[in-house]
Amino acid sequence: MITKFDSSYVGSVDLENPGYGGTPINDRHYPNEELAGVLHKAVAYAKTMDGLGYDSFWMAEHHFQPEGTECIPNLLMMALHLTGVTKNLRIGCGFNVVPMWHPLRLAEDYAMADVLSGGRIIFGVARGYHTREVESFGAPLTDQAANREMFEEGCDVIFKAFNEEKFSHKGTYYTIPPAVPYRGYTLKDITLVPRPLRRPVECWQPIQSGSDRAFDFMAKHGISGVIGGGSAEGGAVDKHMTAFQAAYARRGIKLALGERLSLGFQFFIAESREAAMRAAGKYYEENMKMFGELRLVRALSDEQIAAMRDPRLAASTKLPRIEDAVKAGGFLAGTPADIIEQLKALEKRYPGLDRISCGMALGTPLAVALEQLDRFAKEVMPAFRTTRAAAAD
Repeated sequence: MITKFDSSYVGSVDLENPGYGGTPINDRHYPNEELAGVLHKAVAYAKTMDGLGYDSFWMAEHHFQPEGTECIPNLLMMALHLTGVTKNLRIGCGFNVVPMWHPLRLAEDYAMADVLSGGRIIFGVARGYHTREVESFGAPLTDQAANREMFEEGCDVIFKAFNEEKFSHKGTYYTIPPAVPYRGYTLKDITLVPRPLRRPVECWQPIQSGSDRAFDFMAKHGISGVIGGGSAEGGAVDKHMTAFQAAYARRGIKLALGERLSLGFQFFIAESREAAMRAAGKYYEENMKMFGELRLVRALSDEQIAAMRDPRLAASTKLPRIEDAVKAGGFLAGTPADIIEQLKALEKRYPGLDRISCGMALGTPLAVALEQLDRFAKEVMPAFRTTRAAAAD
């Protein structure tokens, strides 16, 4: 039963001239003042969501993007600020890119955020997908095998630091602590100070490849998963749901289908499905221009990627359209009743699913996004609160 509604914001400016025929991503370059304004946009999102009864607000960690697409470099700093200007909203790190951090620093920073926020900040981990940022921090990404190994080892260190009063680690990338003299003895172990007060730490990770190795690693550490939209019957979401459940079962933990998972969607509410697609289509296309070639839309051909970079080619190239995403179930468009119907169908298909995240496509203007969040909270969410209250009675 869906009981928790979240939304996300990756940290983009209000993009002008969006869509396949609009300004190419690589041609965008914004002044520092406008890029910095993204942080204030995040505050506006959080305050609005807090007043409307959303459960959690998720942000993405990214770096070095003068194109104005993802401009929040430190989620824990941003999240701690947001807990000070909101009352109930939880703030999710979606996600801290582990290879770009020393794992002890990330563990320490999260522990401080947990203590100071009273447990309102949610931890999240990911491997990264922008070569410009990951490799600039000295971590591998073009070497995918090395990236995965560094990510997994970093997470192992982080969870040791969270859960063990004293610990040590010796691996490929990290030796903790170093065997150095300290106040008359040689270091053999180390203690994170402080550790999070709420343990085990709630942790989330995006699901991309859906490999058994990835799911087994998540189950090992008790990590929950976020799956993108596209929940057509028999599609990738179904496969991810069952494979995630099976990985936990291999560790002796029985989960209902959809339990410890969240489904993420883009959405737009209007007087009809067609009107919603017209209004949101250009932002959906901007989303594809940004993420299409970054390993996140695997079905794209080289020809399609080239067309997304060049408006002159876009008009004559078959490219993904919002109509395709709506048909596949990955983009929720239409009246509130349309969206409620789709979400109710998900409840039936995945009985353990209790969390949904619905957000705006990249570059949607702040005023439009806040209006949409207001409509979703007032015209969609009550249908699920009523069901929840009835079940409790």
